Amino acid sequence: MSIAKGDKLPEGKLLKLGANGPEEVAVADLARGHVAIFAVPGAYTPTCTNAHMPSFVKNADKFREKGVSRMICITVNDPFVAGKWAADTGATDAGIEVLADGDGSFTKALGMNIEAPGWVNGRSKRYAMLVNDGSVEELQVEEAPSACTISSGDSLLSLI
Repeated sequence: MSIAKGDKLPEGKLLKLGANGPEEVAVADLARGHVAIFAVPGAYTPTCTNAHMPSFVKNADKFREKGVSRMICITVNDPFVAGKWAADTGATDAGIEVLADGDGSFTKALGMNIEAPGWVNGRSKRYAMLVNDGSVEELQVEEAPSACTISSGDSLLSLI
């Protein structure tokens, strides 16, 4: 079963690339306050790199103006790939935290995992959500991994 509007985020751990290597981040700590969370099927994939991430980077200041305290991108990749992709896409400069769900466990707990031949640990559906103190206020899930319309930064921003 997939997470839905009104649900609490499940417990989980993600990874960020710190100064000395990978560091664990508790999802409960991420979900405090008004938070925008979006997920991509994979770092460096065409739609993720050319459409999804840029739609949040260009709107980062607008999200903050509307009271969003944190912006988080989740990708089922290792933290080294996630960290490099964050720097390459401008996410780091925009204050967007790109976190790795290396084994896909948090993505599976959300019910947002997708599987395909050749994908180790699967991937994530493309989605965007607004979370307030751990509860999902808005959730937009794309039908196809290559689509980026209702999960874009512009679309999520319009829901605030």
